[in-house]
Amino acid sequence: MRALQQPSLNGPQDLRLITDAPVPRPGPGEVLIRVTAAGVNFVDIQQATGTFADGPQPPYIAGIEGSGEIVSIGAGVSGLEAGAHVVGARVAGGAFAEYMVLPAASAVRVPAGWADEQALGMVVSWPTALAALKPLGGIAAGQTVLIQAAAGGTGQAALRMAKHYGATVIAAASPGKHDLVRSLGADHVVDSRGTDLAGEVRRLTGGEGVDLVLESAGGPTLNAGLAAAKRVTGRVVVYGLAGGAATISNWDLVYRHPIHLIGLNIGILIQAAPSIFGEVMGEMFGLLAAGVLGPGRPTAYPLEEGPKALAELGARDTVGKLALLPGGC
Repeated sequence: MRALQQPSLNGPQDLRLITDAPVPRPGPGEVLIRVTAAGVNFVDIQQATGTFADGPQPPYIAGIEGSGEIVSIGAGVSGLEAGAHVVGARVAGGAFAEYMVLPAASAVRVPAGWADEQALGMVVSWPTALAALKPLGGIAAGQTVLIQAAAGGTGQAALRMAKHYGATVIAAASPGKHDLVRSLGADHVVDSRGTDLAGEVRRLTGGEGVDLVLESAGGPTLNAGLAAAKRVTGRVVVYGLAGGAATISNWDLVYRHPIHLIGLNIGILIQAAPSIFGEVMGEMFGLLAAGVLGPGRPTAYPLEEGPKALAELGARDTVGKLALLPGGC
């Protein structure tokens, strides 16, 4: 099969298209899908640079998120059948290919009437945004939330959900994306690349700061998010490090940023707190039924342009969800 292989930990620019990759076989509790669309995520960049904890070692077939048609089922799988269209994730990779093995437990049926690529996000971006807002972030009507990277796939989902829950949303995005996040319902928009993000947020909140910060940018932006949160009662949920690592000390938390700092990795949440993940997925399907969330509109690239898509994602030049199509655009 055709696949994008990551041969090094030097970055996704080294991805290479191979045409003789073996088609994987599903093991117990797994399904094999014919991939029609693969999601492009910051995790793919982290894995390609060796910064993802316990990530796959090269050479490996890249991509953690895929959607398509089930063609084969492993032993012990129930509730899924050949011909069903599903979307799922596998941290060990394999999505940037014509066929991919998925854990059956993580495979979610593509909603009726949706194309496979429209379901990308249902098992990574959307649950991450929802977990950050509700069980971990404790968002409530009348509160204010700052959403970093609000124009991205996770950010857009978080924005829609936060508005549904009655929150005031301050969306951080680069200037070229401000009109987009306003159209999605943001109450205020700030420049994510500005020199005084925290100061701007505090001005918008009368000096108080926000109740909740959804932080995925990383690097120096983390400090801006900490400074933008309300003292003592403010929460900062960190679920990404697109801009690189950042450090915070116990001195910072006691004196400079006395706030609630919460880390989130959706894969760890699934493993360590399955009951919470179950609640998140139940709530997500309720939001789908209510029309708060709907079919995605990913920007699509042919499979061989995976390095280009990841480069543009890493440079934050993209909007919304990105997809690679093994069958071409």
